[in-house]
Parts: sequence; structure tokens; C-alpha cells
Amino acid sequence: MSGLDILQSVQFVTAKGKRLAVLSADDWEALIEWLETLEDLQAARQAIAELKAAGGDRKRAGWLERRGVSGELG
Repeated sequence: MSGLDILQSVQFVTAKGKRLAVLSADDWEALIEWLETLEDLQAARQAIAELKAAGGDRKRAGWLERRGVSGELG
């Protein structure tokens, strides 16, 4: 199920004068994963655009060398 499908499956209730959106915990988790994927895609697109603007030079684009950060990676 896509994020858009999940958003369309939301049900609404009114409690104490407030309109609330209700969805299952599974749908909520899937929606969060979908949003995280969109965020990751945007970050990748930005990095590629910066690399292209730097003429393909990773250092000029601000990318770190893998050797320099490998100890910092989990």
C-alpha cells in the first residue's frame, strides 16, 4: 500500500468537538516508512545535483572520502 493509499484510508471521528483522523498502527508505520523513503530520495537528488554542479568532482561537491569517515559509520 502506498502512502497515498494510506492517506485515503484515514477515517475521521469527532470527539469533544474536535475532528480527529484515525488509521491503524500498521498503516501509520507504513506511512512513516513512505515519508522516510521520500526524504531519502530528496537527499539523494540533492547530492547528485551538487555533484553535477561540481563537474563530477566529489571533493568539490563536499563529499567526504570513505576512508576518512569509515570509523564513524555504525
